Amino acid sequence: MTICAVPLCKDADMRPASPGRPSADDLLVLLAVGRSGRFVTAAEELGINHTTISRRIAALEQTLGGRVLTRVTGGWELTDLGRAALAAAEAVESAVKSLAADAGGDRVLEGVVRVSATDGFSAYIAAPAAAEVQRRHPKISVEIVATTRRASQQRSGLDLEIVVGEPQVHRATATHLADYCLGLYGSREYLREHGAPATIDDLARYPLVYFIDSMLQVDDLDLASSFVPAMRESVTSTNVFVHVEATRAAAGLGLLPCFMADRHADLVRVLADSVTVTLGYWLVARTETLRRPEVAAVVTAIRAMVADRRDTLLGRPR
Repeated sequence: MTICAVPLCKDADMRPASPGRPSADDLLVLLAVGRSGRFVTAAEELGINHTTISRRIAALEQTLGGRVLTRVTGGWELTDLGRAALAAAEAVESAVKSLAADAGGDRVLEGVVRVSATDGFSAYIAAPAAAEVQRRHPKISVEIVATTRRASQQRSGLDLEIVVGEPQVHRATATHLADYCLGLYGSREYLREHGAPATIDDLARYPLVYFIDSMLQVDDLDLASSFVPAMRESVTSTNVFVHVEATRAAAGLGLLPCFMADRHADLVRVLADSVTVTLGYWLVARTETLRRPEVAAVVTAIRAMVADRRDTLLGRPR
């Protein structure tokens, strides 16, 4: 992750900062650790070793007279003093980056933004949003980690998380992005052979294609299938693309996101009036991360993509 265009001094015996006045280099080290949550990641980003990271953080804490980081599971979190120092570090970074401009005088945004999102959101919302960011800001690199899970409590190594259901998070901001709908679908071939259910009671005769119950980490997705307790499991998977393809291959009825299933002409929605599950996508990030211009650019692109595809997400014909 690119932190700043100014190289840090790599001399382990650099002159100490004045009492009460932290070194700009030390602040930029804190910025890297605060964003990644890990010393090793920050060291790789800044091109210095782990020992130097530790020494600079210790020097900063001595100058400021208190702890700026606290150990948590899987990494480090900023203390209140650390968050105050981070604001100063962001000002240093912003001042340096403001010197970089294109031929038209506009600020050049650069850096790596890592986004975690569910499989479907990653493919149909995050990926095209990332492409739009690349067109506008070629020096921003977007990494997309496709996974379906609860929001992390530490978010080490992640800038943005998109999760299903309102999360309970610590020292982070959770914002509702959009709602989306799931419905029951069958392939035309499957419905020709087995017929379509006329009522919810009829569903007891059909197998369900959905998530592996014992491995599902998201409460809202677990509750989504509660209306069909009598349906036996057919093909199950941790990946929603497997659900779609298994349903297309006539494995049973799939409980699928409408914005994914409606892309396939061979899938037919059944019981649309009585089986509609509405869930929410939420964006989670550290407040200090959202202030980074390159992250803000990615968030803006994701919001624009969500707004453009709102009807599709809700399973409404455009």
